[in-house]
Amino acid sequence: MNKIFNYIKLTRPLNCFITAFVVFVGGIISSKIDSFNIILLLASVTAAIVAASGNVINDYFDIEIDKISHPDRPLASGKITPASSLKYYSFLVLISLAISLFLNIKLFAITILVLIILFLYSIYLKKIPLTGNLTVASLTALAFIFGGVAVNNIKATIIPAAFAFMINLVRELVKDAEDFEGDKSNNVITFPIRFGMNATKYIVGFLVLSLIGFTFYPFLAQLYKIEYFVLIMLVVNPLLIVVLKKLFLNEEKENYHQISIILKLDMIFGLIAIYLGK
Repeated sequence: MNKIFNYIKLTRPLNCFITAFVVFVGGIISSKIDSFNIILLLASVTAAIVAASGNVINDYFDIEIDKISHPDRPLASGKITPASSLKYYSFLVLISLAISLFLNIKLFAITILVLIILFLYSIYLKKIPLTGNLTVASLTALAFIFGGVAVNNIKATIIPAAFAFMINLVRELVKDAEDFEGDKSNNVITFPIRFGMNATKYIVGFLVLSLIGFTFYPFLAQLYKIEYFVLIMLVVNPLLIVVLKKLFLNEEKENYHQISIILKLDMIFGLIAIYLGK
């Protein structure tokens, strides 16, 4: 039972759920009908499996870094062997390809593209300051597009995709700040290491303020209803303000970890706001 739990933990199930939710919300927002859509549901499942495979291969290449930054992770702690994780990764990749091919050729093509990008990210792209961060943020935004493709309406996903890109770019930079010591010990040159923690905090602060400003646009442009605006004002933006406050509180790893969790929760509330305001 513990072994099964460790394989589930390796995929980071909350991240996978968020990915599936992003695709589903992207499809719901873009859908012109309110009836149940099996293609959208399966597309969401596919996206979650792709995200899971990306987390597995990322941890495979990050074993030594995680022994310092995240020693409790299954691979870093030795609860799962590297060889077993590769088999698990291959299984997830094959399942995601099979489901997406069954759905339609466009979703299959996007799935292949994302799998390639995730692999390149794990071995190369994440080592380039800011490039890796932009890659992850772009992939999250692409999840909305994936949902739009599933219901044959990409245009309606532009605003939520932009929101997802911005908040995930912020979170990626915060995670780099959290992993500063581990990355430095393993000669991984992230943005905080290359340009310093102060520069990172000011850029994150600027992005958060820009994101707060951006949240007003869909309502003012009458793209979303009052339900969206209420949840944004009562939950999403207050949490972003908390992020700003904590950002300059201290440079302790735990502080950045808490900020990362807040941003993850904020994205969920943001998606709920978009869904309710459709």
